[in-house]
Amino acid sequence: MTTPLRRWLEGLLPRDDLLRQATYRRLWSSILISSFGGQVTLLALPLTAALLLHASPTQMGLLTAMEIVPFVLFSLPSGVWLDRVRKLPVYIVGEATLALVVASVPLAWWMGWLTMPWLYVVGFVIGTVYTTAGSAAQIVLTQVVSRERLVEAHAKNALASSGAEVAGPGFAGVLIRLVGAPLALLVDAAMLLFSAAILRGIVVDERRTPRADAHFWRDLRAGVRFVRSQRLLVALACAVGVWQMCHHAALVVQILLATRTLGLSEQAIGLSYTGMGLGTVLGSVWGDRISRRIGPGRCLTLGFAVCGTGWGLLALAPAGRLGIAAFALMLLMFGAGAVLVFINFLALRQAVTPEPLLGRMTSTMRWLILIPAGPGALLGGWLGEHVGLRASLAFAGGTALLLALVASRVAVIRDLRELPATEHHDERIGAESAGITAQTTT
Repeated sequence: MTTPLRRWLEGLLPRDDLLRQATYRRLWSSILISSFGGQVTLLALPLTAALLLHASPTQMGLLTAMEIVPFVLFSLPSGVWLDRVRKLPVYIVGEATLALVVASVPLAWWMGWLTMPWLYVVGFVIGTVYTTAGSAAQIVLTQVVSRERLVEAHAKNALASSGAEVAGPGFAGVLIRLVGAPLALLVDAAMLLFSAAILRGIVVDERRTPRADAHFWRDLRAGVRFVRSQRLLVALACAVGVWQMCHHAALVVQILLATRTLGLSEQAIGLSYTGMGLGTVLGSVWGDRISRRIGPGRCLTLGFAVCGTGWGLLALAPAGRLGIAAFALMLLMFGAGAVLVFINFLALRQAVTPEPLLGRMTSTMRWLILIPAGPGALLGGWLGEHVGLRASLAFAGGTALLLALVASRVAVIRDLRELPATEHHDERIGAESAGITAQTTT
């Protein structure tokens, strides 16, 4: 970017805005580009399964579950590994690997090899990359932004994603209509490679202290013990895990409901997904302010309720124009609610964790919250095939609203008015080496 243009853009920002920091601005730009390409895959992959391969609801559930299985298998060991290596290179290699696996779908289609098992493998590889590189990306943010500004940073990252979600789905729908879902995936592959190139220019301050007494299984247990010792982390894992179950139960049927019950075309689905982008914009713009006003715990609970209401409305919506409007409204509410959930969830868990344990904490928490996601996807697919597509959405909506009610009564979440303090690094490293669990500090 030229200096005059950069100065003009910075002049539009408040003096203390994070985007004035060159390193964070570069990271944010990478997120924006990869998120825009991701909108193509978000539509093209399930549409390839639903329309080209005529997948059943159960097969759609399996496709979603295959992206979750790697989190269950690899999250804990990858956390130990991440605490021993530099995180930024892992993030960069992950973006490049995603580009290759996404590009394999149009190649397989062109060669006549494309089947549901092929998509299952693609989903498994994508999940594996997200397990490692996704955790690394979250840690890289803590190396770029001070901890007291983590909620703000996560909100701005969500704004980058939401900007892509506003423009991306309409573009993706038109692109899929013109060239077909498989070929449209090449656009995401190209953007992922561009994102990886931007990340290569980032300079981060990563302090790693290699330990002579490092031991894989002992270090893995230390990370799990740390999470278990924190009442806040345990409560967050339970709450967001249930939310993930609801989300994946709804996710596996919403494309099928749109195409087979509501009769939306690929382009109409893309335009409807713009609603999710608008929702995430609203959540990103107002999320930090809401969190500061009512506290991160209550803001998280509000996100559960907003998502549950959206799923419940779509379950009750009739076919026709009202149904199409309800589909777009559900996506908008999900977008806003998910932002409220994750900007607070991510900031809270990072704020309480000392830097030497960030990798293991991140992987352990991701493992815990995604264990219920696989059964949720399978249950959503089973309900959609044997009871009805609306039943999956009714289950997701009702359970999420019940979750919001329960979470609002849990003191460790309800009473959080600000981000908690981090334990002293030296004390935690010493306790870790001796295999001792420190006292809860939440």
